[in-house]
Amino acid sequence: MSFEPGRLILHRNVRRGRIGWVRTGRVVSDDERGLLIHVARDSPVASEVTAAGLGMRAVPFTEWITSSYRLAQATWQGPSLLKFLPTGAAHSVWWFRDDEDRFTNWYVNLEEPGVRWDDGTLAGVDVTDQDLDVIVRPDRRWSWKDEDEFSERLAFPEHYWVADERAVRAEGERVIALAEAGEFPFDGTWCDFQAPPDWDTPDRLPPGWDRPPAR
Repeated sequence: MSFEPGRLILHRNVRRGRIGWVRTGRVVSDDERGLLIHVARDSPVASEVTAAGLGMRAVPFTEWITSSYRLAQATWQGPSLLKFLPTGAAHSVWWFRDDEDRFTNWYVNLEEPGVRWDDGTLAGVDVTDQDLDVIVRPDRRWSWKDEDEFSERLAFPEHYWVADERAVRAEGERVIALAEAGEFPFDGTWCDFQAPPDWDTPDRLPPGWDRPPAR
């Protein structure tokens, strides 16, 4: 299954069969290297919150796992970004930008490989975000991100969606080695990307955005 450039798709995070967040983006490219998605500022998104409207990072994990949930719709508030999902890899790489649309850093999101779906009028890819991340700066210096949250959640294996801590860290270390060596995708590719001017940004999530997860 491949997606045509320019097509609007959904990038969704699924935790234990439940949607955690949804982001809309347009396909930049989809080839043997992987899927590249552009998320524009003000793109419609959704994320899981408690009945009180709090996101998972706003409460202790012990409170999160005993709460009721709903999906709250909103818009992407940050500058536009690119997300690259390498074929078969347990991570994605994001290109963050500043308010002037200039590249600032890479963000390695460790996640289970995506499962694609296509209903004809709507399509997307479902991943499971494994929470631990790596920030890579333009000079290829790097640092782990969210280690405290990762460790906190690992203490609750009956509720957490990450089963193998070592596998997650090993994937991060593999990508770090690519970054340190300046190899693709950390070689400057797409750092100056500009979305085509005719790509419009929808004002709401498309019908079916909350369809049952594919994974």
